[in-house]
Amino acid sequence: MQAMSDIAAYSDGRAIPASEIALRQGISPDYLDQILSKLRRAGLVASVRGANGGYGLARAAQEIRIADIVAAVDEEIRTTACSPGSDIGCRGGSARCLTHDLWDELGRQIEIFLNAITLEDVVARRVLGAASVNAPRQPEAQARGEEVSEIGA
Repeated sequence: MQAMSDIAAYSDGRAIPASEIALRQGISPDYLDQILSKLRRAGLVASVRGANGGYGLARAAQEIRIADIVAAVDEEIRTTACSPGSDIGCRGGSARCLTHDLWDELGRQIEIFLNAITLEDVVARRVLGAASVNAPRQPEAQARGEEVSEIGA
């Protein structure tokens, strides 16, 4: 994420050397090379060789979803301990834990969120508040403007 955001924010149509990205983002150059290689294979960045070489976005930032980046670098976001479709439950037996559905649904919500946010949104700092679509419902007393005590909640 950091490398892609850096390229989107600082490229201005030129290729950015990996050394600049590593320095700005505080990422190990060796680790960054691994990440950039995965991003290149996924078609998210393009590399340019030579004196003015480096990396640039392969597509416009508004066309790159954060979910694409996460998938490209093989970062699996798991919210449950059990494997999808497995007969083995969260706790190693055949039964799933009581909170399985809660964590499973959280995983789906994360996927929905990451698919709704683009790299351009991140660079333009339009992410904060993006999850408010699914904001929790307010209790009736709060909706009426009454003060609600936190004690005993």
